[in-house]
Amino acid sequence: MSTSPSDSPAPLAADPAAVWEDTAAPRTSSLSPSRAGDFMTCPLLYRFRVIDRLPQKPSREAVRGTVVHQVLEDLFDLPPEQRTLDRAASMLPAAWDVVREQDEAAATQLFESADEAEEWLASAVPLLESYFRLEDPSRLEPAERELRVETTLDDGLVLRGFVDRLDRNATGDTRVVDYKTGKSPGEGYEQKALFQMRFYALVLWRATGTVPRLLQLLYLGNEQILRYEPDEADLLATERKIKALWRAIQQAQESGDWRPSPSRLCDWCDHQALCPAFGGTPPPLPTLPVPPVPTA
Repeated sequence: MSTSPSDSPAPLAADPAAVWEDTAAPRTSSLSPSRAGDFMTCPLLYRFRVIDRLPQKPSREAVRGTVVHQVLEDLFDLPPEQRTLDRAASMLPAAWDVVREQDEAAATQLFESADEAEEWLASAVPLLESYFRLEDPSRLEPAERELRVETTLDDGLVLRGFVDRLDRNATGDTRVVDYKTGKSPGEGYEQKALFQMRFYALVLWRATGTVPRLLQLLYLGNEQILRYEPDEADLLATERKIKALWRAIQQAQESGDWRPSPSRLCDWCDHQALCPAFGGTPPPLPTLPVPPVPTA
């Protein structure tokens, strides 16, 4: 699960990097994988989330994912022999309490009754069952969990995020692990999923001087593992892509042109009423300082 680095309670969310970035100042001085993904999906969505900071309703699926992340983080506080499925399932109520404390008001909007909440929490057990079929936590000793990572590129752009887990073997090789409670991407969509992991690998490489040996996504929704071995050339290409994306973000801020990109993902967007693609009108843009467009 993720917690905000700020002193104030974080909103219910499955993306701590987004929370961290949204509490940073100035608002557009940094980039996380999620916010980069927002802009690539829809520039207007990026504006609503980062510039306007419009509230979003927490979804049961996203909050359940946050609870599962909390359990998988806490599981490694136990001795190896106690890292069992039954023990993990028993940790769900406490993990839900931790997540709920972040934003009690938002949590109360999720369910109409205690029975409904109990049934929802029980629906996280199959995800934990999937995790235990994918790996044996009693055989693992993570080097880091919920690791906050950050680096500043040569053009001044700050990249930041949270890594679910970082493993390190006896020779010093590192593996970046991310838990996904949904299903793995279909054929042709793997590269979009791996962008987040390449982003993390780039940050770790720039911060430590060492390229992670392996990037690994664990999809608990359908028990699939997506693995990728990055190299320096790959991460340099990722860096160029991020810099180009950042220039596009700054140009959109200068021009005020945050145009929507309608897609099937619009069905899950909280902001359709304000979107021109659905006949809405965005709110007036807040006045913000415009950082210089990088030239590197």
